[in-house]
Amino acid sequence: MSAAGQPHWADIAESTSVAGVRFLCGVHRWLGRWPFRLCAYPVVFFHWLGNATARAASLQYLRRLHAHDRGVFGGEPGAWHSLRHFFMFAETLLDKILAMGHRYPEQQVITHRDVMMAMVAQRRGGLIITAHIGCLELCQALADRVPGFRLTALVHTAHAARFNRLLDRLDPANGVRLMQVTELGPATATVLAERIAAGEFVAIAGDRVPLQGGRSVRVPFLGHPAPFPIGAYALASALGCPVFTMACTHAGDGYEVRFEPFAENIRLPRGSRDAALAEHAGRFAQWLERQLVGAPYDWFNFFPFWDQVPHDASPRD
Repeated sequence: MSAAGQPHWADIAESTSVAGVRFLCGVHRWLGRWPFRLCAYPVVFFHWLGNATARAASLQYLRRLHAHDRGVFGGEPGAWHSLRHFFMFAETLLDKILAMGHRYPEQQVITHRDVMMAMVAQRRGGLIITAHIGCLELCQALADRVPGFRLTALVHTAHAARFNRLLDRLDPANGVRLMQVTELGPATATVLAERIAAGEFVAIAGDRVPLQGGRSVRVPFLGHPAPFPIGAYALASALGCPVFTMACTHAGDGYEVRFEPFAENIRLPRGSRDAALAEHAGRFAQWLERQLVGAPYDWFNFFPFWDQVPHDASPRD
């Protein structure tokens, strides 16, 4: 199918049952992780069988990662690797819920936080670019351990207000907030500039084509051109703030949270703005490749990633 014929990721229907998730969380709470797996894995298996689009996208990603670094899997990924990819997502979904409720074991999270602690000590804010990898909700571990660390996460979901109420119910003092955005206009930039000036941080995903009104560039990713959004770099240039990357991926029986400097200041020269944006997007794609080599099952984009098109360009019925 051509790129123009592919659905946008936001148009792919959610198949997660809230009641089912609550039931599985109850199983984990009262019986532990292995009973949770016994209940969840058959559900995941039938979802894997029935969702051909997600199954094909998973296998495409795994095989391109294998071609990029032959040492990741040891052999050509097949159906079992894809199924394991889905199982990892189920496990991570549980961990996300535990993290939001402060019930994930703190001792199982290794946090490389020196760069953030230095920023908090100086009362400086910044922009954090991340991706749909691992359990990003565990960045709350940094908010818990570093007084004064506050984070606003930009999301494309219309349910941000509901999630914020859930966070308030789970932890009224929680330092993470969600802000629903469809495009990064002047009004949004003004609000974010005020928060960063107050020493807070803003997080934005750098691995999905915007819903609407945003631009993307195609840069090499796992050996093939792929669309990456440029909104984060345009926003960082407008805000004039330091930029960092954040990853939270599986490590042993727990997770490892890593913050790394990306740029002290992003400048977009008037005569070469597009080239500068493409360069930053390419650097981010390289960063993402490094994360995935170390945690190959932790990337959760179950749609035709390389064939994404802007939401406004998607075919309409």
